[in-house]
Amino acid sequence: MRKFVISPKGIAAELLLIILAAALLFGRGYAEKTAAVAEKKEEDYIKWVEFNVSCEALDKAYEYDAETYGKEPHLDWIELLAYLGAKYGGDFSGYKDSDMEELAEKLSDGGTDIEALTKDMQYYEYYHEAYEAVLGGMVGTYKIQGEDGKYKDAYGLKAFHPIAKGFPYSDYDDFGVSRTYGYKRNHLGHDMMGQVGTPVVAVESGYVMELGWNQYGGWRIGVSSFDNRRYYYYAHLRQDFPFAGSLKEGAVVQAGDVIGYMGRTGYSTKENVNNIDTYHLHFGLQLVFDESQREGNNEIWVDPYPLVRFLYKNQSETKRDDATKEWQRIYNIKDPAAQQYKKGRKDK
Repeated sequence: MRKFVISPKGIAAELLLIILAAALLFGRGYAEKTAAVAEKKEEDYIKWVEFNVSCEALDKAYEYDAETYGKEPHLDWIELLAYLGAKYGGDFSGYKDSDMEELAEKLSDGGTDIEALTKDMQYYEYYHEAYEAVLGGMVGTYKIQGEDGKYKDAYGLKAFHPIAKGFPYSDYDDFGVSRTYGYKRNHLGHDMMGQVGTPVVAVESGYVMELGWNQYGGWRIGVSSFDNRRYYYYAHLRQDFPFAGSLKEGAVVQAGDVIGYMGRTGYSTKENVNNIDTYHLHFGLQLVFDESQREGNNEIWVDPYPLVRFLYKNQSETKRDDATKEWQRIYNIKDPAAQQYKKGRKDK
């Protein structure tokens, strides 16, 4: 019988071939896994949102949230709204207070929780993420300044209406109506008509991302939330004196701060031109789930009209400085989100 003898060199060669084959298989598997993860990651972020929550639903959900803060269970207003969003298919035109009351009663009894109630709701997670994106920075803890100048702890609505208290304006739901200047397009914001120089207020605490002239918006301000999920757009500001004097790109603003003044600039490639007939503030709200949605065809703008109605309950009180002719808020706040953001910048 013939014997086969494998030399050490042969063993080493075979081992090398096995290692190479394993590496190729592992590499291919790793590449396929990486591609799958990348594909999943691309699919994971939300591509479109229609925010149709009514002002009445916002009011009721917020009322439950504020009343139960510090108690067990605490009813989270975004969870309440997301549950009804999943129930209604996002259409709140048929909203009834009784639906919210029934949900709140189930949760308050302690026999169930939101996870149990929504486990069979196919789209609850979508509505929760979408509504969290819209409303995430509006309710929480903060410190508010009193008449004595001292700050006290508070919980509740820490977002403000975009028009300062005591200044008249008129509006209607004009989101999506046609615009023709430059090219035919839909109006992706909400217009509030008022008097020239009316103080314009930061709705949410954030940082100034954009400041200056735009052919369509005239003098405008873009403020991003600290989590970069919401982008607030304030446009058509006053000729010659559009912005608060201290405002600059990168500056941190607190909700309720005066950031600019109502005007009618825009619709011109030339700066500082009043080319719009009516004095008004164009207020827009963009959602950003992925940076690819920041600019271009993938932008997500939602109708802010119900939010503006809801925020009317919280308008910033202001006073005029005769020396500078500027308006400033009377009662300041300290938003933990702003303080954390500032600390993060210092630590870098």
